Amino acid sequence: MANQYNFLYPHSRYRGEVKPENLVFNANLQEFSQRVSYICGLETGGKITPEESYQEIRSLWKQLKKSKKQLAIGGDFSGEASNS
Repeated sequence: MANQYNFLYPHSRYRGEVKPENLVFNANLQEFSQRVSYICGLETGGKITPEESYQEIRSLWKQLKKSKKQLAIGGDFSGEASNS
């Protein structure tokens, strides 16, 4: 079962400054990336519409931004969804 989980949800080793908030954000970022990849695959395969995929990815982006803010990590994300 562990091998199946690692296959479906791979995580890369963290190589940045080791602080708890950085590790948590890195895990959130990798999850974001994995989920966006799945959504893109579903849209490309015709299982969901482009609008549905956009809304799902936008929602995930907002969650990632919120986690970054809660962890008080410096810097700002740029992009269209930043003022939403």
